[in-house]
Amino acid sequence: MGCLLVLLMAVSARAALVVAWIFTNLVDRAFEGWLLPVLGLIFLPWTTLIYVLVYSPVNGVSFLGWVLVALGVFADVGTLADGGRRARAREWS
Repeated sequence: MGCLLVLLMAVSARAALVVAWIFTNLVDRAFEGWLLPVLGLIFLPWTTLIYVLVYSPVNGVSFLGWVLVALGVFADVGTLADGGRRARAREWS
């Protein structure tokens, strides 16, 4: 299952998060309830996926885990910024 998650992460964070949610209990261990993971799936998929992956091994998040979650935030912000840049570039073409 771990190899499948890594391959899906290379393609899409949302797909990897959905597969992890359906076939494992990682998301249920990291979050209480369904609202926050759904919001994370929609708005911050990389951050949510990385939080789920770093939360599970130790039932909490260590310092290194928070560093990885911060990298997930940067990945999400970068994805959103790149989408805006590409949209503006299409307008001027």
